[in-house]
Amino acid sequence: MSDIWSRVHDERRALIADLAGLPAQAWEQPSLAAGWTIHDVAAHLVDNARTTPLRLVVAMAKARFDFDRQNANGVAAAKGSSPEETLQRLRDVASRRSGPPAPKASRLVEEIAHGEDIRRPLGIERDYPVASVLDALDYQLHTPQRFDGAKELLGDVRLVATDADFSAGDGPVVEGSALDLLMVATGRAPRTEGLSGAGVARLVELGRATA
Repeated sequence: MSDIWSRVHDERRALIADLAGLPAQAWEQPSLAAGWTIHDVAAHLVDNARTTPLRLVVAMAKARFDFDRQNANGVAAAKGSSPEETLQRLRDVASRRSGPPAPKASRLVEEIAHGEDIRRPLGIERDYPVASVLDALDYQLHTPQRFDGAKELLGDVRLVATDADFSAGDGPVVEGSALDLLMVATGRAPRTEGLSGAGVARLVELGRATA
């Protein structure tokens, strides 16, 4: 984990490269993040990169300690008047080492999961470094649901990666790429075509996969 920030920076640069060639109308497409466009998610990543513990306290106070309102305010403040302006703001924060007060591995979760929030609706594929995906997945599965993790999921199913040496949990097996398992663990509810095993039906019951 010692190189966590360099890997976060790599993910930011890769996303910037993918966004650079998009037509303006693509930025207004819905992302995988409910209620947010591609442009909104990009702005959220700018806001996250600018965040410091003190800045977060001030932002939460302004939002009357409503996390969803604070996120919405942050998106509005970080969003440029055009995709080009927001993209430049992403470039400006690409090498920052600040963020919300949470373990550094959570930054990998944010960059990869939000990267997929943007890429999947646009049909863009990224060959993520396996080590980064596994570190993000491990963090997510050790974090309780009340902190936006998926620790409780390990009591329902056993997750087995088909492209890496990874397995965790007890229950019927769910097999899939490490990236698809991360999407499950972050609540993105990927379609079941990328998953297999007796535990897939349980994921659908839990709302963590879409049939």
